[in-house]
Amino acid sequence: MNTPLPASVVSRRRFLGQLSATGALALAPRALFAAGAPDKKLGVALVGLGSYSTYQLGPALKLTEHCRLAGVVTGSRDKGLQWAKAYGFPETSIYSYDTMAKLADNPDIDVVYVVTPNGLHAAHTIAAAQAGKHVICEKPMANTVAECDAMIAACKAAGVQLMIGYRLHFEPHHRELARIGRVKEFGPIMQMDGANGFRMGGRVWRVDAKLAGGGPQMDMGVYIVQAVCMAKGEAAPVAATATFDPVTRPELFNEVEEGIRWTLEYADGAVAHGHSSYNENMSWFRAEGPQGWAKIEQFGYSGQVLTTSTGPRAFPPVNHQAAQLDGMALSLLHHQPSIVPGEMGRRDMVITEAIYASAKAGGKRVEVKA
Repeated sequence: MNTPLPASVVSRRRFLGQLSATGALALAPRALFAAGAPDKKLGVALVGLGSYSTYQLGPALKLTEHCRLAGVVTGSRDKGLQWAKAYGFPETSIYSYDTMAKLADNPDIDVVYVVTPNGLHAAHTIAAAQAGKHVICEKPMANTVAECDAMIAACKAAGVQLMIGYRLHFEPHHRELARIGRVKEFGPIMQMDGANGFRMGGRVWRVDAKLAGGGPQMDMGVYIVQAVCMAKGEAAPVAATATFDPVTRPELFNEVEEGIRWTLEYADGAVAHGHSSYNENMSWFRAEGPQGWAKIEQFGYSGQVLTTSTGPRAFPPVNHQAAQLDGMALSLLHHQPSIVPGEMGRRDMVITEAIYASAKAGGKRVEVKA
């Protein structure tokens, strides 16, 4: 039987000791690596300079130890020039979406981070792979499983690694949740509940079905799906049932859902209930086993709180994006597989397609296929 952690702040040393070898690689400081660890900083190019790049990834790349911003791909040359000046890369490392093939000629760029709307992820990932660059693709991986398959195939054909921007795999509170599930600290997790959403203020690309692929399930619900799989040791469910929330603002939600509620079933009898919405502010997940429970609050960029039946589990805060980028860079530098590979993004899209299929069929039970 696993001994529960004390209800106090977990020390950094003990925290690192609890991580798997790959997880420790992703988060441990340089001093913990053996002599001869690569000192090179990998060059990252951001594809798409919207709010996430501007306010999260760009600033995080000023904090990273193992990677740096080396270029951008943008539809605005003027915006690219502003970024080059702010981040110190040459103007020759500014590309348009139509000239991504020229990335192949730039040895300063090792990794391309695709941060465009969901419906463009497949095209931009494939273009980056064909240019011989490793790829990080922001979540959700794509709009369909078929697109995920094409992305994985393109990266394999090019011999590059495909990683998905699942930052919470590098955030300590969520890593502890995953550890609890993996080692069955409270026995096998059998009951899970989660909700994630915000009230959307106006019409943006996320309510455009072609660009977004769907509504809050694609944007916010993927975090709950991720938490469910973390709590179940990364296992996938076997079936889904779902219903759409009533539409209260048809002027916004005439192409994608306003909200959706779903249940996932596991082969061992475990169940997970999720709710994602563009009309409610909520952000939490709870997992329960026969010997205890764990609840995490906040899927956002900070403010995580993890409580359990044995007490709170507190960890030093980290910059999620910097931890993610450094973790991914280290997996490349040490020639190790990513802890957030393209196959994980595909798994989540398989689950998401089953959720949508059930909701569109009025709540019919739909099997989750591999």
